[in-house]
Amino acid sequence: MKRFLLSLTAATSLSGPIMAQALDLEQDILTFGFIKLTDMAPLAVAYEQGYFFDEGLFVTLEAQANWKVLLDGVIDGQLQGAHMLAGQPLAATIGYGTEAHIVTPFSMDLNGNGITVSNEVWEMMRPHVPSRADGLPEHPISAEALIPVIEEFNARGEPFNMGMVFPVSTHNYELRYWLAAGGVNPGYYSPENITGQIGADAFLSVTPPPQMPATLEAGTISGYAVGEPWNQQAVRMGIGVPVITDYQLWRNNPEKVFGLTAEFVEENPNTTLAITRALIRAAMWLDENDNANREAAVEMLSRPEYVGADAEVIAASMTGTFEFEQGDVREIPDFNVFFRYYATYPYYSDAVWYLTQMRRWGQIAEAQPDSWYDEIARSVYRPDIYLDAARSLVEDGLADEADFPWDTDGYRAPTPAADIIDGIPFDGRQPNAYIDSLPIGLHGDQRVVGEEVQG
Repeated sequence: MKRFLLSLTAATSLSGPIMAQALDLEQDILTFGFIKLTDMAPLAVAYEQGYFFDEGLFVTLEAQANWKVLLDGVIDGQLQGAHMLAGQPLAATIGYGTEAHIVTPFSMDLNGNGITVSNEVWEMMRPHVPSRADGLPEHPISAEALIPVIEEFNARGEPFNMGMVFPVSTHNYELRYWLAAGGVNPGYYSPENITGQIGADAFLSVTPPPQMPATLEAGTISGYAVGEPWNQQAVRMGIGVPVITDYQLWRNNPEKVFGLTAEFVEENPNTTLAITRALIRAAMWLDENDNANREAAVEMLSRPEYVGADAEVIAASMTGTFEFEQGDVREIPDFNVFFRYYATYPYYSDAVWYLTQMRRWGQIAEAQPDSWYDEIARSVYRPDIYLDAARSLVEDGLADEADFPWDTDGYRAPTPAADIIDGIPFDGRQPNAYIDSLPIGLHGDQRVVGEEVQG
């Protein structure tokens, strides 16, 4: 649903910050795309709180049918920017799928996803999941408990099907990571076979996020990985059980980004800076005062023009808790992070992780040197724009100096083994060593030829 912040007659208002009035905006009427997920929140907040308008921007927010339609809209100019899967700008830039140079000056959030299985699968898994003293399952739950389930499906002559939202989505890579960490092979891609199901024990396919619960209920898939609120929706409908969140899989992992074409950024540097300023302010609002604004954000997102799910379903994960089985509500205060931990800074190391997973599963067919990963990360992630926007907000008295990583080289400190479910640390500066340390996946010069891994 198209929505304009204010009528164009308000364009002469002088209520915006000094910085916005000092910028000579190349474009001020913009349309941004999003998918109906909780983590589109910075866009909704920037609109509803007036941050876009403060920057002199008249923004329309448009929900998109799926991730491919969204990406195509940005590339062809129907959309000037969008809430994107972090893998989309990277894949497009290296020519995997649709080819285009997409960049991001802003990371939208950390965490926010989960993996849900059907009630039938959960009943089959539960005997293989350890219990706490109170009888509830111990978390995090390993995909090892899924192995006897898959074996039973195979014995019945049935494939074990799971859904994810897009081939280069965080959800695809997180689902694959969880499965592989438990000893389940999620399958490979090759240049000739882009199903991702070569040699698979579990067969992953694409389902748009809002359709996940209905597809699970229909029995087409037996589980899925998706962002909120669509895991909590399965709980509310009584059709599935989330078995793990991505916070439990990899603590404070990077999630969505805001993507624009490189051409737009080059031709509209001041507009890009203004957009980034508004999004930073929105992220700050979402996390400030220990998430004091989350209830207001839940109400906002529940509106049909944004996520359109019941407020209670969105609140079940966005306000510091997460419900697994019905009634099993656990504290996960960092399930959604929008600003703290430098969440909005576009780290090169975040980009490198996505590229390592693309290589791990064959979407990047050939081995590449470490320098290649760094080069691609720097061509897509634009922390220079981010820091310019942050500096201007500090100078305008709208942000605190201490809230931004001014001295970083663009790489996070290595993620320790204790923060990842398989106990394998990640250092973005050594991508090939990291790839080779993962037990299931391509290593070294291996490649997928036909139906097998060679090398």
